[in-house]
Amino acid sequence: MSDSNPPKAVIIGAGPAGLTAAYELLTRAGIKPIVLEKSACMGGLSRTVNYKGNRIDIGGHRFFSKSDRVMNWWLQMLPLESSVSGPAAIRYHGMARAIVPSAPGPDPAAADRVMLLRPRKSRIYYLRRFFDYPISLSRDTILKLGWWRIFKIAMSYCQSVLFPIKQENTLEQFFINRFGRELYRTFFMSYTEKIWGMPCNRIQAEWGVQRIKALSAWSTLTHALRKAIRGSNGNIGQKDTQTSLIDQFLYPKFGPGQMWEEVARQIREKGGEIRTGLTVDRIITDGWKVKALEATDSATGRTESIEGDYFFSTAPVQEVMRSFDVAPPQSVLEVSDGLVYRDFITVGLLVRSLRIWDETPQGKKLIRDNWIYIHEPDARLGRLQVYNNWSPFMVANPETVWLGLEYFCNKSDEIWNFSDERMVAFATEELGRIGIIDVTEVLDSTVLRIEKTYPAYFGTYNRFGEIREHVDRYRNLFLIGRNGMHRYNNQDHSMLTAMIAVDNIIAGNVDKTGLWEVNTEMDYHEERTTPEDDS
Repeated sequence: MSDSNPPKAVIIGAGPAGLTAAYELLTRAGIKPIVLEKSACMGGLSRTVNYKGNRIDIGGHRFFSKSDRVMNWWLQMLPLESSVSGPAAIRYHGMARAIVPSAPGPDPAAADRVMLLRPRKSRIYYLRRFFDYPISLSRDTILKLGWWRIFKIAMSYCQSVLFPIKQENTLEQFFINRFGRELYRTFFMSYTEKIWGMPCNRIQAEWGVQRIKALSAWSTLTHALRKAIRGSNGNIGQKDTQTSLIDQFLYPKFGPGQMWEEVARQIREKGGEIRTGLTVDRIITDGWKVKALEATDSATGRTESIEGDYFFSTAPVQEVMRSFDVAPPQSVLEVSDGLVYRDFITVGLLVRSLRIWDETPQGKKLIRDNWIYIHEPDARLGRLQVYNNWSPFMVANPETVWLGLEYFCNKSDEIWNFSDERMVAFATEELGRIGIIDVTEVLDSTVLRIEKTYPAYFGTYNRFGEIREHVDRYRNLFLIGRNGMHRYNNQDHSMLTAMIAVDNIIAGNVDKTGLWEVNTEMDYHEERTTPEDDS
């Protein structure tokens, strides 16, 4: 096919998976991408929302991956800021070439298109006190919990080691095997059930495999001992460290959306299309091949058919399965209709100060936590983001503190339907009652509601293989990303699914098994190397 008429790929969604697929298709395969995004934002759940100069990162996105391929891809888009110097800045494969010069080049804006190297700190807030996360058997922890609780935790952990549950069917069993029943009840059960609105004994163990993998009481303890003996090694890659234990991460200067806005800019610059305000209504097929997508423009109400050679979807599976012009078998529709999603509310609160702080030789300072897990059973609040500590450029006035209060819920819950004013009042009261702020210190606020944020591991999820088997028969259709695959993926996992799909197209490989293996193996970063990666 001539360069003037290259093959086309139509992609549903401009999140990490969709935009990664578009960039890879364009630069590696010579295929023109046409990205269809129903909103006006780039990045999906990884977008940045700007409220009066105060930026919100929905959920908090660390730019860390055990995949060299993903890490280098990010740094190709946004190089490491030149102010980061010394061994910590370069002790990552491929990092040295990714540092931007300190002097401005011909494009002054390039000085802002950078990654920052950020320290990672998160803690658990429980019993109106802070505990290390992951929990450690430090002197501070022992004093706060008391010897009796510590004794019960130790005994139940020994029991889990000596007499593990042989068949892990539920998330509760997964936690007990790794931490013991007492530690699970103290530090895992309440928070996890806040996330899902479901008892842990009714959630499949696969959630733990997806999110926690090899983290256990033993791995946490040995990591703490190694760190105490050797200190931080300054290696950004941290490939010998469990994801939940990393000490530092990369972060775009103006939040995660900056990464995806830059990717979108480069896609358009290189000849790809990104069209916003379009909702895909129908998938038009010819046998086991997709021919086109029908999409409606929200501004005009006009529907058009967009043809292509390849098709990628990051849209929720539940919606996709009802969009085929030839309906899937009823049994497959039963599975898709029975999939469950968890929705999400973020309340942005701008405050003068916090009632909690870090004591330093220089006096009281803002706590250093990026985020805090709220385990208090008398609070609906699940997690608290401190955006100042993600990047100082996330807050308009550094003399104020910009917070994100995160609530997990369903659209059917009363809290979802609160007015913005009531939601702000509810969140402010909770944060004041548990001792984190003085409610009189609130300066401003905003509310964001995000649907289908978390694909759930209950409902009909145990039959998801029926959906996969059906959709994989469409040779030129690829389900990628978190909602596209109904998997609780991080953004690096979502990106890898897109990269592997493009690898398959380039290699003429019709087997999609590799896509579904991402984030199922403990060492997911050991993905198949392509010729481009060898250079």
